[in-house]
Amino acid sequence: MNITIVDYKSGNISSVINSFNEVAKDKVNIKVTSDLNNIKSSDKLVLPGQGSFKSCVDALNNINGLVDTLNEFTIDNKKPLLGICVGLQMFADVGYEETETNGLGWISGKVSKIDNQNGKYKLPHIGWNEINIMKDSKIFKDVENKSHMYFVHSYEFIPQDKSVISATTDYSSNVVCAVEKENIFGTQFHPEKSDKMGLRIVENFITL
Repeated sequence: MNITIVDYKSGNISSVINSFNEVAKDKVNIKVTSDLNNIKSSDKLVLPGQGSFKSCVDALNNINGLVDTLNEFTIDNKKPLLGICVGLQMFADVGYEETETNGLGWISGKVSKIDNQNGKYKLPHIGWNEINIMKDSKIFKDVENKSHMYFVHSYEFIPQDKSVISATTDYSSNVVCAVEKENIFGTQFHPEKSDKMGLRIVENFITL
C-alpha cells in the first residue's frame, strides 16, 4: 500500500511524516511529495496544513494541477484522504482568515474565527483539550471518548450538514474537531502530536 503525504510547502510537516513512519513501520510505503503522478497512484492521501487558510489554499494553487488531482483522487475516485488542521479546514467552501478565500468545497460550510467571547478565551487555542466523539467514525476505532488531543488554531470549520461531524471540543463553544464524509476524514487537532491516542488515529487511517 502507498500512502502519500502531500507536500505543498504549507509549513513544517516533519511531525506528520515521523508519526506515519512510526506507525507504518515497513508494512506501508509512505511518500512525501507533490508529484501529481505519485499522488494519483497512491492508495490514500494525507493533507496537512499549517499557517493561515489563505496561505494554505494559495500554496495548493501554486502547484500546477494539484487541486484538480486532489479533486480527482478524493471526489471522483473516492479514495481515502485525511486532512489535518488547516488540511481539514480547506474542505470547506470558504474561509475568512486574512480575507475571504474559496476552499476545496468538498464539505459544504465555512471557516470562521472562534468566538473568544471578548477575550475570555485566548486565541489561538493551543494545547491539550478533551474531544467529544459524536459518531462511530472509522478513525476513532479504539479511541476512548474524552481523550485529550493537541490543538493549535484560531479558526473553526462550521459545516452546513451536522451529520458529518464526528467529534467536537469545548472551547468557547462546541468547536468541530473531526469530520467524516464517505472517504473524507479530517481532524482539527494534530493526531501526530497527541501521544498514544493520536497515533491510534493515524493507525486507524493507515489500516482503513
